[in-house]
Amino acid sequence: MAQYADLLTEGTKFQITNFGLTLKVYKTHRTAAHPQYVYDNTAKNVTRAKLDPNGGRFGFTGAVGGPPFPIINTNDPLVGGAQLIWNHLTAWLGYSTVSSFAPGTVVIDGKIILVAGTLSRTLYPYYAPDVTPENFGGYFMKGHFYDRAPGSVVGQETLVWHSSNVNIHPDIVWTLLNGQGRVRKAPNEQFDTPNPEGNGISNIDEASCFYGNPSQYDWTYVTKKEMLVPYNCNKMAFVNVMEMLKPHFPDPEVVRWEKHRVWVVEANLVPGERNTNAKRRFYIDEDSWFALLGEGYDANGNIVKAYANYNNCLPSLPGTIEVDTLTFNLQSGNYVFNGAAATLGSYVGVQYEQPIPNADLEPQEMAANASF
Repeated sequence: MAQYADLLTEGTKFQITNFGLTLKVYKTHRTAAHPQYVYDNTAKNVTRAKLDPNGGRFGFTGAVGGPPFPIINTNDPLVGGAQLIWNHLTAWLGYSTVSSFAPGTVVIDGKIILVAGTLSRTLYPYYAPDVTPENFGGYFMKGHFYDRAPGSVVGQETLVWHSSNVNIHPDIVWTLLNGQGRVRKAPNEQFDTPNPEGNGISNIDEASCFYGNPSQYDWTYVTKKEMLVPYNCNKMAFVNVMEMLKPHFPDPEVVRWEKHRVWVVEANLVPGERNTNAKRRFYIDEDSWFALLGEGYDANGNIVKAYANYNNCLPSLPGTIEVDTLTFNLQSGNYVFNGAAATLGSYVGVQYEQPIPNADLEPQEMAANASF
């Protein structure tokens, strides 16, 4: 570890030192790609994307259909940091996806527990093939999640809309509980609210390294450097979860690591805001714009969480995209796995087919189809 210390994140070094993590490092392959219309929009976003004048942490306007800030402002660290986190949040995942996955497979004291299995139907209006700044409605992602396991939650649904500017369009979450037949807004399902599908190990904003509304933090660009990160982890999709998840981390024989250039961005809580993570640090891939690794620190500056984002290369999309993510509690050694891997022995994975009808992502439609 000492020989490669400069290429390792603090979270990775902590896991090596305290839990015996090992890394299998392969030759670098820059597989990230996008459809041509995404490249075309990316070029246009260089001049039309604007951060919110009240602060970049609130969002941006003007950009659609590609990374909003393909050229990072490194002269102003606060501007550059905000640009980087919005690039991560809006990174290319396709336009319309359907996946069956286990968002709540937790490993506690070495034992694997399935907390929840979910069918996910997601649309990314930000990446609609015909999107323009004029017809974009302000929500870059709309997801409808159907609980499928365990039996006690079958029938419950969650509908999530995520905004590209929370000052203009706040994030919205609706839930449908069993037997109620009533759709309710759930405004507290954000920030450091404990994720019910993470058994107390992870918070809502800790999925995908960072997820949701970034307005609690000031985001600061730190540097750009080469680091060892998980990359092209396609093998994880075809290994049974029950065999892959070891007591403190996924099987090192399955996880692929490569050296890639990443943007390092640090988040510090804005005075007056509350979050269990007072500081966070993320390592954002130069090519795909996904945060691939990260750490969370408490108010005393102690490292308490580590995050990992395991991508897959999908030439048919095309893209190299997030598929599996993990949140590690470095104090207990327990972790939660989220993803579309071979859940309980049967791989369903992510499908990219016909766009999901907009009506299926409306709360009125969810209420109309509710069971009593």
